Amino acid sequence: MTYADTLTYLYDHLPMFSRIGADAYKKDLSNTKQLCAVLNNPQQEFKSIHIAGTNGKGSVSHMLAAILQTAGYKTGLYTSPHLKDFRERIKVNGEMCSKDFIIHFTEIIKPQIELLQPSFFEITVAMAFEYFAQQKVDVAVIETGLGGRLDSTNIIVPELSVITNIGYDHMNILGDTLEKIAYEKAGIIKQNIPAVIGEALPATKAVFEDEAKEKNAQIIWAQANFYVQDFTYSHHLLKAEVAEVKKNEHHIYNIDLPGIYQTKNLVTVLTAVHQLQLKKWNIKQRDVDKALKQVKHLTGLHGRWEKIKDDPTVIVDVAHNVDGIKQLTEQLEMVSYNELHLIIGFVKDKDIANILPLLPKTAEYYFTKAQLPRALDENDLAIMAKQNGLNGKTFPDVNTALKEAITHAHKDDLILICGSVFLVGEVNG
Repeated sequence: MTYADTLTYLYDHLPMFSRIGADAYKKDLSNTKQLCAVLNNPQQEFKSIHIAGTNGKGSVSHMLAAILQTAGYKTGLYTSPHLKDFRERIKVNGEMCSKDFIIHFTEIIKPQIELLQPSFFEITVAMAFEYFAQQKVDVAVIETGLGGRLDSTNIIVPELSVITNIGYDHMNILGDTLEKIAYEKAGIIKQNIPAVIGEALPATKAVFEDEAKEKNAQIIWAQANFYVQDFTYSHHLLKAEVAEVKKNEHHIYNIDLPGIYQTKNLVTVLTAVHQLQLKKWNIKQRDVDKALKQVKHLTGLHGRWEKIKDDPTVIVDVAHNVDGIKQLTEQLEMVSYNELHLIIGFVKDKDIANILPLLPKTAEYYFTKAQLPRALDENDLAIMAKQNGLNGKTFPDVNTALKEAITHAHKDDLILICGSVFLVGEVNG
């Protein structure tokens, strides 16, 4: 098979959560365990760091990977979903895995696909573990897909578990309360393995404490170790002054990920790095400084308050749930522009009823959708939006909407595309 044939086979034969939603979610780890057993358990061949959370886990994963590879470690990085290229999911030192590897792996695993009928995500997890083992990485940063406890990635025994935060997302699968969602995320906490919690809420703190106590795992609250004393956002760069609580020391970080929500992720990352240093990982302060200045270059992270065009400025951001949209509206308050053109589209299972009231009523809206079955029809979205005082036109795809927005915008206007990872992934350029 060619690479294109291989991807067609994987997409057509395996249920994809991104396309069909909850029906593709397998609520146990048996398939992943069997797939990896056939491959001689590649996940046992390398050290790992496991990262879960509602928002921020992708950014935290990329920041940690950038720091580790800058410190000289051969670093694997597994994330999902991808924006443009399937191989974005599986990287070593920022380089995507080879097309030949994907072809060869798929040929080998085909009998198991026919036998087990696994999900797309289960296969990609096994694929990543096999690639990292073959590449003999020193460490792999592994981002969960959904939840944690029953997530396919949760067969690893990491050096460190990291949970960024808990918010309302995927409630149809993870539960309809913060406590239930936290319980699923806390499932990545392992016996005797330290766990960093990026953001603790009154509703979730006890959940993490109970899980850590049961697993005899040390729990480290990031907010008790570091806090951002001040930050500035200008010229699409973020500068943060971070205080270390126990030492009363301050340090300035320049980050090439300009979303102000990265200040929260930075605290989580620094706490995780400190825990690795305590475990005798050779990570210097200069490694952290250097890596954070060039996360996008080192790891290929995209879609986080990312400018893709000037005059008018066009920004893409993968914010797609209540907490993500709240952070996006905070960012908008810090940005200078004449008029705001907002291109949005969602998938059907998002909490749209609670997202729409958060959006600015003064913006010009362009309602659209990603090209997948889960996407909410743009006309249905427009009707819901109008009930919340949001007015605009509908477009069948994001690039048609973007072309229209650019035509109508003045050079000092801002065009923002958000609401779905998949929508951002379809933007040309």
